Amino acid sequence: MSNRGETTLKGKIKIKHGFAFKSEFFTSEETPYIVLTPGNFYEQGGFKRQRGKEKYYSGEIPDGYLHKKGDLIVAMTEQAAGLLGSCARIPESDTYLHNQRLGLITTDSKKILSGYVYHLFKTDYVRKQIQLTSSGSKVKHTSPDRIYDVKVPLPDVTEQEKIVGLLDLIEGKIALNTRINSELEAMTKTLYDYWFVQFDFPDVNGKPYKASGGKMAFNKSLKREIPDGWDVNSISDWIKADKTGDWGKETSQGNYTLQVDCIRGADINGLNGLGKIAAPNRFILKKNAHKLLLPFDFIIEISGGSPTQSTGRLSGITKEVLERFDHAVICSNFCKAISLKNNSYFYNFSYMWQWIYDHEILFGWEGKTSGIKNLLFDSFVTKYSVAMPPEDLAQKFYDFVGPLQSKKQTLLKENSELEALRNWLLPMLMNGQVTVK
Repeated sequence: MSNRGETTLKGKIKIKHGFAFKSEFFTSEETPYIVLTPGNFYEQGGFKRQRGKEKYYSGEIPDGYLHKKGDLIVAMTEQAAGLLGSCARIPESDTYLHNQRLGLITTDSKKILSGYVYHLFKTDYVRKQIQLTSSGSKVKHTSPDRIYDVKVPLPDVTEQEKIVGLLDLIEGKIALNTRINSELEAMTKTLYDYWFVQFDFPDVNGKPYKASGGKMAFNKSLKREIPDGWDVNSISDWIKADKTGDWGKETSQGNYTLQVDCIRGADINGLNGLGKIAAPNRFILKKNAHKLLLPFDFIIEISGGSPTQSTGRLSGITKEVLERFDHAVICSNFCKAISLKNNSYFYNFSYMWQWIYDHEILFGWEGKTSGIKNLLFDSFVTKYSVAMPPEDLAQKFYDFVGPLQSKKQTLLKENSELEALRNWLLPMLMNGQVTVK
């Protein structure tokens, strides 16, 4: 890898194993302390919050196992594919517990900086070495002594500071964009809940409808009160058309010449800003161009999921979403695309479906084929009833949410470009091909 001289990490870092916190004290009820798990790592490094999925701890905490902000941690086991050797920095003090199978890295700052180690562990060169140190038949794992033998390029501390400063600047901008997007999403979800779950949308006088005495009527099929005059219908009544996914060929061959990026179920969270997109590039038949995704389409995952995650993840397609890709976009044949009869309801439908998904309703509409869970889509959309707001209210929601979602997608595209820049710079900075003045 390196134009610089290489050395091992031995004598330059120390790795402390985590504590085996007792599972009987794990709880989903909020406490001041969160148990770290491999789910808190991105595969290529970085800290991932598990909002809504945290494991809280209610037991006694031994001294020395409560993290401080900036602590450097590394995944010592391969509990999920690609996570062994992933490195992250703790985002806040006195919240996260140093759990077993995770290592706490400290450094000799006269030889190597903590920030330099963090970025080193994000390079393929170092990660591959760590992967090669692993053993175990069921769950692969490594040890501090094995990691100490990993070879790395090591410039002097002054040069390390320059490298870390540049890479941290890029990551800081990515983190800022991510925080802005989280706030935009929280704002939109709060508004949806306020208007379409609590029914306190603005009335003709601009006051909250239900709280101001707006007329409500009990609906038997929904078994709840809804605003008087609202329609109740099946989800299928919202839908105009659907189109199946495609997979095509890996390379251009025969009549498979239309180059596309193919969204899989695993990419849907990334479309929504909750993870990475790794949509494979494929070639499909030109006659299947009608399957290309367009603004105002939705992608819905219809096969996949897990015991703790239902099928049915959804993402709306906008012009800004499509601009994040290099080619035309389709969904895979484990997904389905739909469009609505009335685009004024685009964001209303999106957050309504997300509410259904978040409340785990789709678990009740799944079947299995050869061990794979399938969303019984046709049955669900024709039998599940929802309250449909008037078009003018849906349009107000669309007009409010549209600019926020546009901003969100713009920032996601910017983050993707910044990540590409960082990933391009990272190995060259480490091996001395590029230097920071």
